[in-house]
Amino acid sequence: MQELYDLSPLASMMLVGVVLALGPLAWVWRQHRRSTPLRGLQALTLLTLFLTFDLVLFGAFTRLTDSGLGCPDWPGCYGNASPFGANADIVAAQSAMPFGPVTHGKAWVEMIHRYLATSVGVLILVLAVASWITWLRRGRKAQQKPINPWWPTLTLFWVCLQGAFGALTVTMKLFPAIVTLHLLGGLVLLALLCVQSVQYSQLERGVSPAAITPGLRWLQWLSLALLLVQIALGGWVSTNYAVLACSDFPRCQNSWWPAMDFLQGFTPWRELGLTTVGEHISFAALTAIHYVHRLMAFLVLSLLGVLAWRLNRVRALRLPSRWLAALIGLQLVTGISNVVLGWPLVAAVLHTGGAGALVVVMTWTVAASRTHSLQPVPVAPEPSVSRHPA
Repeated sequence: MQELYDLSPLASMMLVGVVLALGPLAWVWRQHRRSTPLRGLQALTLLTLFLTFDLVLFGAFTRLTDSGLGCPDWPGCYGNASPFGANADIVAAQSAMPFGPVTHGKAWVEMIHRYLATSVGVLILVLAVASWITWLRRGRKAQQKPINPWWPTLTLFWVCLQGAFGALTVTMKLFPAIVTLHLLGGLVLLALLCVQSVQYSQLERGVSPAAITPGLRWLQWLSLALLLVQIALGGWVSTNYAVLACSDFPRCQNSWWPAMDFLQGFTPWRELGLTTVGEHISFAALTAIHYVHRLMAFLVLSLLGVLAWRLNRVRALRLPSRWLAALIGLQLVTGISNVVLGWPLVAAVLHTGGAGALVVVMTWTVAASRTHSLQPVPVAPEPSVSRHPA
């Protein structure tokens, strides 16, 4: 029996991550070798954000193609750094279960996801180290200080935590709560990198955050919070394979309120497809999972639409507001497509990508703005006039 944790290929896996990270690092160095250190850090942060977004997309592809257990151990594949060395074990597992989770194709999808995750981790490590070096060299002398290096340090800590959840995703056999937390952790990683990218952009252009009213600021935070709740519900739908519990729209099972079991559906700590007592989860529970996500979508998309309209009135935030409006449309189209077309792979991956993009754009609007209070302008007292002329 293969052990769940086999650290023997760890050094080889890290080497693969370093080699893959050398490409983006070399590109940034080549493009910005004559620029300031801050400009290079800005470019590397933006590129890392882009590659992390790609990693989230590939993670969705891995989950949606049922490749999450293509290699049933961690960090390698049957104790090897690649499926090449695990060929005999994969053949044996596939022969025992021809339609099981282990095939050569699924093993490669899973391992490519791990290679990409390792390379992103290397890039974030470089960002953290370079940020501290730049801060210590220039922080006290420069008129404009670099961004606080604790931001990339927190990002480095978070990507390590993501790696731990990635390991648990495999070793706990796609435990729904762990898989959902792994998805949310990837989106938090996007948000952390987005904050740094916005800060570097403002520093490079010498601009301050856009001033907005307290009411609009409150709407931003409320929308972001509800968006994260909605993404968590969407992750819960996907990890419990509840997408097809409703195959019609806007009604579900030809009803506006189908039979649902909320208690069983939203019990967080249970194995995939089972209740806490080991019985198979009911169809009514899967329906509850799906329908709650759908109902919440109407609320969240409407709120985001109002926010996009309000932000479009702020000149400095017009670009992210238009991105926000476009992504609302994408999420609506891909969400409906998943239901009426039977969960096609392209629509499902785009739906996850749209959720990640929404988090990035919402973080962009928050990081690029600040609250200002409309304080009344003090009026100078009128000079006193003598009633009795001299």
